[in-house]
Amino acid sequence: MIGGMETINPFPRGEGPLRIGVLGSGSGTNMQSILDAIAAGSLDARVVCVAADVPGAKILDRARAAGIPAEYLDPAPWKTKLEGPAEARYVEFLKSHGAEVVALAGFMRIVKPGLLAAFPHRVLNIHPALLPAFPGVAAWKQALDHGAKVAGVTVHFVDAGTDTGPIIVQRAVPVLDDDTPESLHARIQVEEHKAYPEALRLLGSGRLRIRGRRVFAVPS
Repeated sequence: MIGGMETINPFPRGEGPLRIGVLGSGSGTNMQSILDAIAAGSLDARVVCVAADVPGAKILDRARAAGIPAEYLDPAPWKTKLEGPAEARYVEFLKSHGAEVVALAGFMRIVKPGLLAAFPHRVLNIHPALLPAFPGVAAWKQALDHGAKVAGVTVHFVDAGTDTGPIIVQRAVPVLDDDTPESLHARIQVEEHKAYPEALRLLGSGRLRIRGRRVFAVPS
């Protein structure tokens, strides 16, 4: 407790690699960046399971090709959130495979308190903007429409809000005069694939601390 504000250690370092469960809805390029960092030896982790809320999502194919247990889990009856029995199915799946940390990788649903309570301060999300600017969908298009000169990517802890959790890593991307939504999004994705492994590496080191809305690393 410093200055009356609690300091939280979200991941006291244990033995062995960080065990990550991934939730996604689409192609899984951010999950692939995590797998690539693990293969390169720059991230001491293992993706232990992958779940998707879309039947046939490519993220499942990527996971299975890498030998990772991967399943479509029915999110019904909700269309935009994960709640109730569906949420319980996801939590059970993640826990049954020994996940310590949950990485949302293009998971197009709002997660609710049940999942957050099952993995306290250990659910991460990646967002294609420099939060708190441009939360929500199509953030790169929001940046262009607002005339922003700088866009980027944020990896943050997930809380009960939408794209409001404490920020772990940000990487900036300049907005060029001739950018289209597609060209800006493509350059942001390049930085996404660096930022997610970086944030997981920091978490896995056991050095991250959360104090209020601040996230910082203590010396090793």
